[in-house]
Amino acid sequence: MAFWWVNHRQTRDHEVRGGYLWSPMRNANGSFNQTYENMKLVRPGDIVFSYAHGQIGAIGQVTEAASASPKPTEFGSVGDYWSNEGWLVSVYFTPAPKSLRPTAHIDAIAPLLPTIYSPIRQNGQGNQGCYLAGISDALGHLLLALLGVEASPAFTQTHLVQDARNDIELLDDIHAIEGDNTLPETQRLQLTKARIGQGLFRKQVMLIDPRCRVTGVDDSRLLIASHIKPWRDSSNAERISGFNGIMLSPHVDALFDERLISFEDDGQMLVHPSLPDDVLNRWSIHRHTKIEAFLPQQAEFLRHHRKMFALKAA
Repeated sequence: MAFWWVNHRQTRDHEVRGGYLWSPMRNANGSFNQTYENMKLVRPGDIVFSYAHGQIGAIGQVTEAASASPKPTEFGSVGDYWSNEGWLVSVYFTPAPKSLRPTAHIDAIAPLLPTIYSPIRQNGQGNQGCYLAGISDALGHLLLALLGVEASPAFTQTHLVQDARNDIELLDDIHAIEGDNTLPETQRLQLTKARIGQGLFRKQVMLIDPRCRVTGVDDSRLLIASHIKPWRDSSNAERISGFNGIMLSPHVDALFDERLISFEDDGQMLVHPSLPDDVLNRWSIHRHTKIEAFLPQQAEFLRHHRKMFALKAA
């Protein structure tokens, strides 16, 4: 287990809430940045201290190593100068028992800071040129003590996972992936996780659509990452593409998965003739709902979904 310190004043709220770290691969001018390269060195189980606005307010544990990922759309105009291509690391964050201002304990912290690529300066002020810094075990344990954590936190993460015990089709798919020796081991793992609704696919979808498109619910524990183009009809690349997904509340996902609703590219909801108004009324879904327009990259997947929607028997 290693310790890391992330400076993310501009993106802290997005990353802590979303459970990830994201950095570009290079500086804006294309030059090398070791603190971005550090993203590739992080491993599951590592501890991350979240620093923003002069204090450490959250502690995280890495759940998945870095993978290539486009810049999260939820960043909006933040980091317009950053490249769109970057590194994504999944982290389960939890609020610190008490926040910590390094300046208040700089006499104890300063001697333990890295000699190069330090996350803060010797006076306790943040180093804006540093995103993710590796720190020593000694500094890591000191920070845990100052934050009121007696030992390395036991982090757990809840995933909304489909119950596979009675899903023979799902198990067959997973066995097929595991038995496909033409795929690299890392890709087999990602595909298996995507099939059961977690891992890289879910994270990629969350970066594009962090809330249910229909209900607006943004608590990720209550949302399902639903494939737009079905698993069986998709290529391996499409199966883990975030653009082939949509975050939905469970009851909306049930309608979308059964092709009882679909969407135009501009967000207009389509309702199948066989779906009774009583169901929509009980679930507080209006038949003429129009949601936010979809991204151009999602259009091809939506066309496939609308085609299946149109072919569904009344």
